[in-house]
Amino acid sequence: MSDAIRLEARRPIGDEARRVRSAIEAATTADGTPPLSEQAERAVDSPRDDEHLLALDGDHLVGYATLSPARGDAPVMVEAVVHPDHRGRGVGTALVDRALAAPGARVWAHGRLPAADRVAEKAGLEVVRELLQMRRPLGGPDAAALPELTVPDGITVRTYRESDDAEILRVNNAAFSWHPEQGGWTQAEIDERRAESWFDPAGLFVSTSTDDPDTVLGFHWTKVHPPTGDDPELGEVYVVGIDPAAQGRGLGRTLTLAGLRYLADRGLAGVLLYVESDNTAAVHTYDRLGFTTFHVDAAFARV
Repeated sequence: MSDAIRLEARRPIGDEARRVRSAIEAATTADGTPPLSEQAERAVDSPRDDEHLLALDGDHLVGYATLSPARGDAPVMVEAVVHPDHRGRGVGTALVDRALAAPGARVWAHGRLPAADRVAEKAGLEVVRELLQMRRPLGGPDAAALPELTVPDGITVRTYRESDDAEILRVNNAAFSWHPEQGGWTQAEIDERRAESWFDPAGLFVSTSTDDPDTVLGFHWTKVHPPTGDDPELGEVYVVGIDPAAQGRGLGRTLTLAGLRYLADRGLAGVLLYVESDNTAAVHTYDRLGFTTFHVDAAFARV
């Protein structure tokens, strides 16, 4: 790394948060994919207990990394961005080296870009987890028709009510107890997302028993992304969570279809989702619904 660049372990202050977001936007434009996940972007100016690394050239911010703390069995998760105008100076390698001082830390590379692979190779890292981004067209000549929505007997599918929050949290944390990012949600996670401009209660579907309308068996939270780079406005299968006690009743497919039909009715060009590469059952379900792999995010670690 250039002698002119220094690393500081602290939260962005003053105008630095804006400059971090500017670097994220520039990298997204240059690479065609965001360098940070939604959770990591949210941490830039969130009061949560994430750690931050700033790469500075004088007073100019040239790179940034966020470290999500270990929770339970989940390791420290590291995500980094280097402004495209300052690549090739060792900034990414320096950020990753510093972040890996945390025991068991994993570094995410979104889109498996060649530059990220080079940083991983220099740091002696290997892939320990892969997350697939899958996509499906919703309109146009390449879009296969969506299957009809058939709701199982004894099941009701409806849209979100604010009184559902406690049940959605219960189902989410039971369904994703193993998941490093999605597990362990609290009311704060729902409140943050409900405050976002993209939140639409009409796009959050829940399933219940017809004789117990207040107990949530599963939910599908959709999201709509504004146009970015070469992408038009896209829908997302944001979260599909099924109570483990309700598995095997076809609720995952039913709720997924309810959300897809809602997104299609909004006239969106396509829809994306993220799924673990080793979740073969989910990948098979999405394959059958017409999704194909668009790109791969990878988590690297020293093993």
